[in-house]
Amino acid sequence: MPKRLSDNDVERYQRDGFLFPLRVLSQAEAAASRDRLERADADLSQAMKGALRHKPHLLFTWLDAIVRHPAVLDAVEDLIGPDILCWSSLFFTKAANTPAFVSWHQDSTYWGLSSPDVVTAWVALSPSTIEAGAMQVIPGTHKSDQIPHRETFAPNNLLTRGQEVMVEVDASKAVDVVLAPGEMSLHHVRLVHGSPPNRSNDRRIGYAIRYIPTHVHQLVGRDAALLVRGADRYGHFDLERPPKADLHPDAIEQHAASAALHAGILYAGTGRQDQRSF
Repeated sequence: MPKRLSDNDVERYQRDGFLFPLRVLSQAEAAASRDRLERADADLSQAMKGALRHKPHLLFTWLDAIVRHPAVLDAVEDLIGPDILCWSSLFFTKAANTPAFVSWHQDSTYWGLSSPDVVTAWVALSPSTIEAGAMQVIPGTHKSDQIPHRETFAPNNLLTRGQEVMVEVDASKAVDVVLAPGEMSLHHVRLVHGSPPNRSNDRRIGYAIRYIPTHVHQLVGRDAALLVRGADRYGHFDLERPPKADLHPDAIEQHAASAALHAGILYAGTGRQDQRSF
């Protein structure tokens, strides 16, 4: 019996490749998390950009709490089983009235993971509305194999390589994933999705958390992940440690090592280490 999702929810996810909305944080908790993020942005004088944007849960205890949140993990467990690694997390933030966008793509393209048993939990910390550039998804496209992508490295594209699918996307079929602060969506690693620019007067802030079952392994090189539920009986990943305190020296050292491993995977074969989007 599912822990958080209904049987119908699981069937919908398997059919469509996504599920939303699911309440995981109260409005007050979401507001507090946004406040912590904005204070961290100000204190770091860099915002959550470059390497800091990748795996910030290894640096901040309040983000470690979100990636381990029972309301999140219960839903994820219903989809991929009880032994769960957090492979990565990152913020997708679009400033108000700016051209930043995400092209149509599949998450799996440059991740190097051995199977598509991967789910992304996308937690909204601000209103994710159509005007704000909410994520859009094409139902059922997760049933496709890996689609070839072209690399654009477009400056306003929030993706690692500015990648986009090399097939025609019927945008008329797109579903807008509208979320209130504290709600999350779940989507499959092969679901075709993207998002347009933010035309609102507020930042659009989403925290994307990538979960994998422990049997998945990395095909490109050695990798690291955080065990957040169950047991790891495979040892495919170097197991990361949660931060002892926000920006603890040990956490900063571990984060730098994990970020370097991840960059090597995401940019394999490009001859570059562009830090903007991992």
